[in-house]
Amino acid sequence: MIEFQWPWVFLLIPLPFLINRLLPRAEIVEAPLFVPFFTAMRNADSATTRLGSRSLWVSLLAIICWLLLVTAASRPQWVGDPVQLPTTGRDLMLAVDISGSMEAQDIQLEGRNATRLEVVKSVVGDFVERRSGDRLGLILFAARAYTQAPLTFDRETVGILLEEAQIGIIEENATAIGDSIGLGVRHLRERPEASRILILLTDGVNNSGQVSPLQAGELAAMEGIRIYTIGIGAESSPRTSVFSSRAVSPSADLDEETLTQIAVNTGGRYFRARDLSELEEIYSVLDELEPVEQDDETFRPTMALFYWPLAAGLLLSFLLTLAKIPFWSFWKNRDNAPISMAEGK
Repeated sequence: MIEFQWPWVFLLIPLPFLINRLLPRAEIVEAPLFVPFFTAMRNADSATTRLGSRSLWVSLLAIICWLLLVTAASRPQWVGDPVQLPTTGRDLMLAVDISGSMEAQDIQLEGRNATRLEVVKSVVGDFVERRSGDRLGLILFAARAYTQAPLTFDRETVGILLEEAQIGIIEENATAIGDSIGLGVRHLRERPEASRILILLTDGVNNSGQVSPLQAGELAAMEGIRIYTIGIGAESSPRTSVFSSRAVSPSADLDEETLTQIAVNTGGRYFRARDLSELEEIYSVLDELEPVEQDDETFRPTMALFYWPLAAGLLLSFLLTLAKIPFWSFWKNRDNAPISMAEGK
């Protein structure tokens, strides 16, 4: 349907008539300059005045032009049908470890040994795509924690920023788990209480930052933020040398006790991802979190229409100007005697 943003502008429709009736006409002032062809213009104008039908047509054209301009000034717009925005969803901050240890190649991906970060990008990227209706944010941390994407409905951008994350863009020789949790709390504390969720993935132990993980977890619990922690890394990996072959634990530095305590204190859960299938299963479980009802939101798409009556009014004003110029009569009377500019009027 069509709506007018400024309907009061239509009150200006009688303005030209009122000006013509109420204001006095301008006085004629004699000019010292004489131009020969004004005689032809005067005679032509007199001839035009005698053509009543043409005068009526010009007046009608002027009225239509004014109505179109007033309509354009009232800002008409087309308003579409209401569109329902998502009414369920959560506010999810994803905190992903990109410290140097995430470069370990101890997990199989598509039949090859891949880095932990590559596996995380594959699984978490699919998780992000499935979160229709949720606000998602992304935190990357190593020796420091940084917000890569604030909470947003733009899942595509969050996925791209995750895919572009590289080890080394942050100082990589340490892991600031506590700071990443604190940064997540800062983003989530203003959101609806029942929808505040932080999913933290790491393969190490906190050895950097200004806040300890347990202190940050207590702060999250006070703000009603649930934290789901994920420890990633293979349980064992073979190491072969010239003289022997032995199995080592590439996840020896993983602080499972602290991650479990953080999850328990905040009402979340700790998960252990030793391979690709376990990580995929973890995010499938996270997909089953109960949605939180939020306020219904709708919007109606609008499209501006003012340029159509404005263009038509400008075109008619151009035609009106042409209609007021009596070309044939002017050519016929071009040889008459000179008169003053004032007489030409």
